[in-house]
Amino acid sequence: MKEKKVPMRMCVGCREMKPKKELLRVVRSPEGAVSIDVTGRKPGRGAYVCHSAECLKKAIKQRQLERAFECALGEETHASLLRELETLEAET
Repeated sequence: MKEKKVPMRMCVGCREMKPKKELLRVVRSPEGAVSIDVTGRKPGRGAYVCHSAECLKKAIKQRQLERAFECALGEETHASLLRELETLEAET
């Protein structure tokens, strides 16, 4: 029997290739709202980041999320993404 191909994605923070299931998807909805997509099924443009706040902070500092989403993100968006990630880390 053939082995299934594991989809790989690159973390925009640390730039490492990892299996898709090990990363969090950050999505920009068609309306322009940016949030963390836990299910990986929300509509919109997505970028992947590791489950660590350091990777998310690095992606924000290097403006990798803004490049991926092709739009400017404000400070309140950065803060809300960090809060969402901290909430997810606290739950696990």
